[in-house]
Amino acid sequence: MPSASSPKLRARPAPKWRRRAEARPEEILDAALAEFTARGFEAARMEDIAKAAGLSKAAIYLYFPSKAAVLEALIEAKVGTLAQQMETLALAGHADPLTAMRMIATMAAHRLAESSILAVPRLVISISGRFPEIAEYYRTQVVEKARGALEALIDAGKACGGIRAEIDTKAAARAFIGPILFEALWTHVLQGETALNDPQKLIQQQFDILLNGLEPRA
Repeated sequence: MPSASSPKLRARPAPKWRRRAEARPEEILDAALAEFTARGFEAARMEDIAKAAGLSKAAIYLYFPSKAAVLEALIEAKVGTLAQQMETLALAGHADPLTAMRMIATMAAHRLAESSILAVPRLVISISGRFPEIAEYYRTQVVEKARGALEALIDAGKACGGIRAEIDTKAAARAFIGPILFEALWTHVLQGETALNDPQKLIQQQFDILLNGLEPRA
């Protein structure tokens, strides 16, 4: 009987191509984002995504049952986390809403400086007319969560006297979000000069205008 040191019983080294199973969903999502960006959602194929991620066509379905499921996972991974961060900062900041709003704006500006973050909402917008269920998923899982947390924070500011009580909460939330989203679109979609290289300066100017307005003071 061969001994434990026999070559036949020695453990073989793992193949170099084998990857950790838990890492594969992230690799699939990275490959999917590249495919969706290059080919468009409708033209991209699951087998091409699988190939780019180092999987067989059959194996990718062990992780995601459809192309729509891949896109929903991308929404959660890329921008859903941004909405969750906004919710966390907003909930923790009700005692000092304006400071919390500055923190949220700075965090969002830093995150949106990454082109891969904006790539997902761009993709969703481009297919929203043909795939309304994906647009609905994005709206409920990202937009409504982030907007709801911000509006609750503004209401907390109105309640404690830090924000004028007569301010319309929904309008204030849009005035807060708009400049950051415009800067991201201007930079990543229209290829304009960016202020996102210095997010802190961008946020300082935004809050100066938001809090003090445009009219000169008497």
